[in-house]
Amino acid sequence: MVMPMDDTFERAKAAFVEGVRHSEAARFAEAEACFEASLALWPQRSSTLFNLGAMRVRLGKHEPALSALDGSLAIDPEQADAWCQRGIALLHLGRVPDALASFERALRLDPRHAPTLYHLGCALNEQREHARALALFERLLEGNDSPHAQAWFRHGQTLQALDRHAEALPSYERALALDAAQPQAWLNRADILKHSGRTADAIAAYRTAITHGAERELVDFYLAPLEGGHAASAPRSYVRGLFDDYAANFDAHLLGPLRYHGHEILVDTLKAAAPARRFRRALDLGCGTGLCGPLLKPLAAQVDGVDLSPQMIAQARRRGVYDDLVQAEITEHLNATESRYDLVLAADVFTYVGAIEPVFAALARVLLPDGLFAFSVEAAPDDVEFQLRDSLRFAHSRRHIEALAQRHGHTLLRCLRQPMREDQHRPVDAWYVVLSR
Repeated sequence: MVMPMDDTFERAKAAFVEGVRHSEAARFAEAEACFEASLALWPQRSSTLFNLGAMRVRLGKHEPALSALDGSLAIDPEQADAWCQRGIALLHLGRVPDALASFERALRLDPRHAPTLYHLGCALNEQREHARALALFERLLEGNDSPHAQAWFRHGQTLQALDRHAEALPSYERALALDAAQPQAWLNRADILKHSGRTADAIAAYRTAITHGAERELVDFYLAPLEGGHAASAPRSYVRGLFDDYAANFDAHLLGPLRYHGHEILVDTLKAAAPARRFRRALDLGCGTGLCGPLLKPLAAQVDGVDLSPQMIAQARRRGVYDDLVQAEITEHLNATESRYDLVLAADVFTYVGAIEPVFAALARVLLPDGLFAFSVEAAPDDVEFQLRDSLRFAHSRRHIEALAQRHGHTLLRCLRQPMREDQHRPVDAWYVVLSR
């Protein structure tokens, strides 16, 4: 049967209404198809373009979403919802300044637009603009009769980023009262409780995080120093996540508030152990952002680096001093690489590896005869081999280092004890070790 021409709008409307129904049921692909069908019948309708863009955002189709949202805003630019969705799409496309401008446009139209306050706050936190983010989350939560749990979680997270940990605790508790199934909120709450001396409460919070889906290996690592348990190394997910998040501000924080200068002491110790020696090829294990790179370059014809964190590797590459950089776990890399080195160095790397004997074993295939192995470790008492501290950093004893060196055929050239960095404004001593194969 041929439909009359004047029925077009009704068919477009029916497709639109069906799309809204699918959207409300979180059937986003079906909703997208309905909105596309509606537009095919009745093009250039602002509300349909907006809904199509919003569905595409939810489906991760950010370029097509932007096209639909821009079309909607060209017809009606006074839509806070559309500017907000546009900001979300732009963030996913890596166009951060444009995204922030879109969010700001939404807030000029509606200063209390809840989705925009939330997403802009999250975006500002990603840009390390925590004070601005906090103001937005507080505006979102102020007088809101039905705040969602994620808003309280982000509020607490922002306060923690500003080192206002005690103030963050009630925010996490509000978030968990609204939705207990938030493993990261339990973990963050536990971390604050641990550092405030409430050990039993911290343990309970960590264990609750497991029941709500937190990674057991990770939580067991957090619990080990609290319960006297054993951990051989930090979980890979912990190390990679920590340093991926930390990469952009790593150097400023390490060299500033933490007063870290362990990389300089280690290279100076190396130079004292092998005066005037020039190396053919050096490997910087756990190279991080590459702090050691410029110090090693005058000593070696070629300097390579390996690190677990891709964001750290990206920062190291920007220094322009490494000949080769590989993203990998260090022991796996030592066991797999075809390269051979007459110098391997690991500055402040074994603070995340307790059982370092596998590194020594893997080093045997990589380190050339008469090659040197230089590394630093936080200093533990001699009555232990290694220990996991409350800081979630491992410390190793000199006795253990000497035993490993002997067992794996190394001669101890230097073992110097000096502070590496500060923790809570107190110096943290380290062993700076140089071994010869």
